[in-house]
Amino acid sequence: MKPSAAGKGWKSAIVTWYQKFKESVFFRKLFLLAFVTSLILFRTLLNRDLWMNPLSKVMGGWGIWETVNGEQQLTTECIENVIMMVPFSAVVMWTFEEKIGNGWKKILWQSGKIAVIFSVSIETLQLLLRLGTFQLSDIFYNTVGGVLGGVCYCGIMKVRKRL
Repeated sequence: MKPSAAGKGWKSAIVTWYQKFKESVFFRKLFLLAFVTSLILFRTLLNRDLWMNPLSKVMGGWGIWETVNGEQQLTTECIENVIMMVPFSAVVMWTFEEKIGNGWKKILWQSGKIAVIFSVSIETLQLLLRLGTFQLSDIFYNTVGGVLGGVCYCGIMKVRKRL
């Protein structure tokens, strides 16, 4: 039985992708960046229920503790937002290291800026698509995570140069 044209197309695409993946460091970096970005988008947009009022919690949750029915409960939302952006901004810095440069001030500025832009984009999409709420606290904590990712990147590059 002869393979169909669609089958040949898929095989050709996979072989081409694999060859590019093997040959190009930049392609591997872009692939990792796309993977990390898709994880964040899955967590923030795709795995959500519709909200009737996406502006109901604009200020968001600023603390680790919240009061529910008069009882203090631990919430991890702010910690999750910080942790989620650390690998993202570190991988962005690593992928585009030639364009950004190697000064730590420049890296921290760029990682914070990228985290703010990405976070505002996610929050705006949540607002427009009614998939979650627009929260200023999320933007803040994502930005903190982005800067921490820049710090991690600086540290890793410093250690790597010494080896």
